[in-house]
Amino acid sequence: MTANPAKHEKPSTTVDDAAVIDRVIAGDTNAFELLMIKYEAAVLNRVRRHIPDEARQDVLQDVFIRAYRSLDTCRNKDGFGAWLASIAVRTCYDFWRKRYRCKETAVSTLSMAQQDWIDKMSARQGSDDYQRRLARKEAREVLDWALSRLSPEDRMVLELVHLQEMTTKEAAQLLDWSVVNVKVRAHRSRKKLKELIEGLMDEHRRDR
Repeated sequence: MTANPAKHEKPSTTVDDAAVIDRVIAGDTNAFELLMIKYEAAVLNRVRRHIPDEARQDVLQDVFIRAYRSLDTCRNKDGFGAWLASIAVRTCYDFWRKRYRCKETAVSTLSMAQQDWIDKMSARQGSDDYQRRLARKEAREVLDWALSRLSPEDRMVLELVHLQEMTTKEAAQLLDWSVVNVKVRAHRSRKKLKELIEGLMDEHRRDR
């Protein structure tokens, strides 16, 4: 969506969210760009954690479109940033729901660097070891492969709780789920991820 702030009005990180929201709801639609400019970097940073490069701008745009369309449902106007963060997370979740496909990916589709990482990991099976090595580029790509095999629900919970180290309460608020649901999903998703990576290693060993 595109809009131009009122003439002579300079967007600022110090804008009063509640006042701007009231203006937008009252009909001054151009004022919404003040919120877009203020929060664009924060929303993009959150989207970047969940969405591949080629889709980030589309998802970013979708976040603000959803926020604009549902602005009158924002109960705590002074807490607009937190409300927007929740919309961003749910938009990322919806992205993976649309893209989700359950299909097998052969080890042969992985790069040589990724396969080399699997070779090294096969010799050192400890879960703590593979988690430390996930910081490497090849390991991150293998992690992305494993995440793509999870359901959208498991993927989002795992990224929020285990990779971004949010509390279950924080993740529940962003996803608009119950804390119990997040706790159960977090436990199951971590177990599934471990099984996927270990299964990938086993398949790789059989094919060598």
